Amino acid sequence: MTVKRYVTIAAAALATAGLLTGCGGRQDSSTADSGGEVTCEVAQDTRIAIATGNAGGVYFALGNAYATQITEATGGRVKATAAETGASVQNIQQLVAGNYQVAFALADTAADAALGTSGFEGKQPIRALSRIYTNYTQVIVREGLDINSVADLRGKRVSTGSPKSGTEVIAQRLLRAAGLNPDTDVSAQRLDLTKTVDGMKDGSIDALFWSGGLPTPNITDLFTTAGSKVRFLDISDLLDEMRQVNPVYEAGTIPAATYSLPADVKTIVVPNLLLVRDDLDANLSCVLTKVLFDRKTQLEQANPAAKGIERATARNTSPVELHRGSDKALS
Repeated sequence: MTVKRYVTIAAAALATAGLLTGCGGRQDSSTADSGGEVTCEVAQDTRIAIATGNAGGVYFALGNAYATQITEATGGRVKATAAETGASVQNIQQLVAGNYQVAFALADTAADAALGTSGFEGKQPIRALSRIYTNYTQVIVREGLDINSVADLRGKRVSTGSPKSGTEVIAQRLLRAAGLNPDTDVSAQRLDLTKTVDGMKDGSIDALFWSGGLPTPNITDLFTTAGSKVRFLDISDLLDEMRQVNPVYEAGTIPAATYSLPADVKTIVVPNLLLVRDDLDANLSCVLTKVLFDRKTQLEQANPAAKGIERATARNTSPVELHRGSDKALS
């Protein structure tokens, strides 16, 4: 059943001033929730911006594909654009500020925001459109440095991800779980994924943390061009300590075939959520959720991680509440 049944198709030209650019844009009045019955029909032409993540990551690939599918599925009635960002923490902050209407985020960071913990000042006004695919914590080190555990990163040059990203949150928690102080025991390089991979290739970075779907394009590139110089760490021994911080963390495995590895790698995984503000128009939320599932095949073509978007798990967003429009779409 496609979204076109739920959205009045209009041959509206969204030509003129005020179109969103890649920088995001303020919420316009048509995205505010009226509080009425959810019909899954958007009453007027609407523009939304989607906060994604680093250009070489899955958020960025899927976010751009999702924006395209929203626009096409609604016949242009909902015009969506996607922007590169630093990811989870920054995405939530700018979502709440009204600079974006949809944001990708790791479930652990979203839980912190919903509960008002770990750097968020008070409970943030967010809701979930859906749980989507799972992120795999990918810890990669350069060969020849005698690094066999996270604890061995002491004194090393380590990329902990973009500032205010979900990767940075996980990296710092893993370092603490291994008995290290992220601020003093490693030389933290707060770099986006593209610069991180470049640093691993040229030897200016000894190790990287990355939380992303499988496969992550830039990690594929790293193992394709420098596979003999780098390897994954098994971090599964830190799961119990991580779960004491946030129970959302789970055990997972990176299949060897993902990056042509010699063997599977045990790791720690965390779900991803698509977030909106709690006051987003319920009909728009309903439409956005329907597009996510009606156009899943097209999203999978953008990145195989989209295969993890399943109706069976879509409602599993606690402690972030499901938006009432999304609840209607999934019923």
